[in-house]
Amino acid sequence: MLTTKEILPIIPLAYASSDLPITNRTEGKVRDWYDLPDNKRLLVTTDRLSAFDRNLAVVPYKGQVLNQLSAWWFEKTADLIPNHILSIPDPNAAVVAKVQPFMVEVIVRGYITGVTETALWRRYELGEREIYGYTFNDGLQKNQQLPTPIITPTTKGGETGHDERLTCAEVVQHGYLDAKSWDQIQTAALQIFKRGQQIALTAGMILVDTKYEFGLADDGRIMLIDEVHTPDSSRFWKADSYTERFASGEEPENFDKEFIRRHYAALGYRGEGEPPVVDASLWVQASQRYIQIYELLTGLTFDPAEYPVNPRLISNLKQSGVLS
Repeated sequence: MLTTKEILPIIPLAYASSDLPITNRTEGKVRDWYDLPDNKRLLVTTDRLSAFDRNLAVVPYKGQVLNQLSAWWFEKTADLIPNHILSIPDPNAAVVAKVQPFMVEVIVRGYITGVTETALWRRYELGEREIYGYTFNDGLQKNQQLPTPIITPTTKGGETGHDERLTCAEVVQHGYLDAKSWDQIQTAALQIFKRGQQIALTAGMILVDTKYEFGLADDGRIMLIDEVHTPDSSRFWKADSYTERFASGEEPENFDKEFIRRHYAALGYRGEGEPPVVDASLWVQASQRYIQIYELLTGLTFDPAEYPVNPRLISNLKQSGVLS
């Protein structure tokens, strides 16, 4: 685990945006991507931290963790559904097959929790009992395990720029996907989630909920894309203390970026307006948590790559032949 003294000097160097000698850069919330020849794409994972559908900060080593942890999970789930990974030429980059992403995010939830506007618990505490097409009884407690994992899809961005809730039936009814493809995706999502929960539990963690993204390859195959079971896309709790803390009404010990959402929510911020200024120590903690979850899940020691990122990335891309 890197210390505060090791991380603090890197904060000014944290990787906010890629700058490569390739012309067609597109920027997402966390990743930048570039189209390559032969129907390939270069994904560059920055250190940008997004919450409440807003970029709030840049966190040292976050991009490296997301890229390398996703690559690890893609390998662990390749028997369940094909994925787009072709190679990892740099700790912050991946060469992937170019696919057409579906405009639906597939959220799988094993517990009723969360503070964002699309979270189950947030809707439940506002008095809703029909949520995402599911009926919930009165008397549920925050962080309670659901009888079985459920899928709660959302749009990507939507007309408001924020993710909009859908029911599983509306995915087909509104024309986001055909019924056959949606059935395949739901089956794969639940299988990947089950695999994730099993692996997480061996690392002493509960995989609480997660986001998956899928796309259509040129050969007609549906592929798992983007990222898998990272602290950005997933919620993780410490397993050995969950039961006792739940019984006493305490929040579970988490291993993801939920503590950042809670920090901002405690300041009255849920994504509207200008975010409040927070101390740099929050981003040091965030960096350490990302590294910790990488090491716990994979059983590997995190090897921090060199900063600044961009010169190193260009050098590695040239060595791997991605750049001439």
